[in-house]
Amino acid sequence: MTARLVRTACSLLAVVLTAACTSYYEIPIETPIRPKLDVSAFQRVLVAGFIAGGSEDVDANLETVRLLRSQLRTKSELRVIDADVLPLMDVAAEEHTVATNGDSSNGQEQQQLAAVIKEEKDLEPYEHIFANVEYWKRIGEEYQSPLIVTGTVMFTPHARSGFVQREQEVYDSFGRRRVVPIRTYMERKGFILKPKFIFIDGRTGTTLHSETFREEILYNANQTTPALSSYFELMDRLIPSFLSTLSSQKIKGTRVLLK
Repeated sequence: MTARLVRTACSLLAVVLTAACTSYYEIPIETPIRPKLDVSAFQRVLVAGFIAGGSEDVDANLETVRLLRSQLRTKSELRVIDADVLPLMDVAAEEHTVATNGDSSNGQEQQQLAAVIKEEKDLEPYEHIFANVEYWKRIGEEYQSPLIVTGTVMFTPHARSGFVQREQEVYDSFGRRRVVPIRTYMERKGFILKPKFIFIDGRTGTTLHSETFREEILYNANQTTPALSSYFELMDRLIPSFLSTLSSQKIKGTRVLLK
């Protein structure tokens, strides 16, 4: 019995000594992600413009074009075309006027275009512009058959109230600190960003791919944050997903190795 205890103790000691002598280290790794869209047939990309609405404090059309062009210049192999932003709302309005003055199919009532886009439903009458193959083919011919990026962008103010869980430090009678979760009723305000990116073949005018994203940010009601700052903060969250549609991206991480 004593011998068995001695052997067991020696085994445990060996395990402890082995563990103490074992060290580990982390190495960085990168995992490639294949693009969702094959753009090998294109050498150029035109971020044409967007049907945008929501907050009047941010020109979501102009800001989105500028931001996407800047990102594509540094993180895409496609040559970015510098051109005036297309007035898609005006183009869609002209098409709507022509369709309204002509014979409507099956006698259906034409949708009315809102002068100012405040809600998502206001976008619907404008979206027919993206299905106009001849229009996008003409744009493609003008800029040497690029990949065309367009779509819609809604950047709208948002408010929400309710109970929020947060952590609070408390101390007992002996001065010992601990953190406890508490629920507090709060009124918060912020913005919702919902872009729909549409990728069009400039050679044929047909849609290759489309994808919709949604991001939301909320602040304390007494916090003042400029709308433009919130817009860029939300776009920062979306840019990696947008870029992964066009080019290979890498996810960085670490792997633990024993030594």
